[in-house]
Amino acid sequence: MTSISEIIAMAWCDKTAFDDIKALTGLSEAAVIRIMRKNLKPSSFRLWRKRVSGRVAKHKKLNADRLV
Repeated sequence: MTSISEIIAMAWCDKTAFDDIKALTGLSEAAVIRIMRKNLKPSSFRLWRKRVSGRVAKHKKLNADRLV
């Protein structure tokens, strides 16, 4: 079982896509966002959301489309 701190670390990592988190933990992107919202300070959550919103590396499908 993956701990909350491990999920948060994976979510912060720029190289770990939401698809990878789902494969490892079974958690959807929405579930990861809920965990981040619940466990981070509001300012940290906003900073994280700003970083991952539109970040191609966090979404494998967007990353694959970009390579074509």
